[in-house]
Amino acid sequence: MPDADPGKSRAPGRALVRTLAVTLLTALGACTSQIPGAIREAPAKAVEVAQAQQDPARLMGQRVRWGGTIIAVTNLPTATEVEVLARRLDADGEPQTQGEGTGRFIAQVAGFLDPAQYEKDRALTVVGTLAGAQTRPVGDYPYAYPVVRVETRYLWPKGPPPGAYGPYGYPGYGYPGWYGPWGPWFGPGWGGYAPYRGYGPVPRPGRGPWPGPRSGPWRR
Repeated sequence: MPDADPGKSRAPGRALVRTLAVTLLTALGACTSQIPGAIREAPAKAVEVAQAQQDPARLMGQRVRWGGTIIAVTNLPTATEVEVLARRLDADGEPQTQGEGTGRFIAQVAGFLDPAQYEKDRALTVVGTLAGAQTRPVGDYPYAYPVVRVETRYLWPKGPPPGAYGPYGYPGYGYPGWYGPWGPWFGPGWGGYAPYRGYGPVPRPGRGPWPGPRSGPWRR
């Protein structure tokens, strides 16, 4: 029986690539639209946590956009204090959770924040004004925490589990497991290409759950 057209055998894979690309771009656009404008826009004059520690009186009232990962949450009668390990922010204001922190600060938020939602190690970005500094112990060390009176805040969605990102930086788009549950690249066995890296394991020679024509240079 003559071999099928190799171009046709690859058509399902191309369609899957296009579908996943559109889905990814749509999801990224939706996430961006949910981020408050004040979080995405960097202030005209950036103030570092270390500067606010060294001269809190001079910087009183200065507007800042800071972010990082949550250390602890304290609920007070009329407000909530969030202790944050400050981190560098990317262009959209999201904390870069890899690498060392740049200091600690306290975010004062009016009202109640649930510690079950604002849990340890979640990424948080806040915009507000500096309200001096408070010295609190970190172990036996008296640490000067700059205090931010929060006007706008954004709790970033939880990231994927470790190892979910491939070498190209997209969830499920790398080795192993392009396209998530279907295994590397197009999943378990697209036609005769299945036994080769990038096309997943096969339950029987040359075929996967979605059998295709045995075409191409690797047919049997």
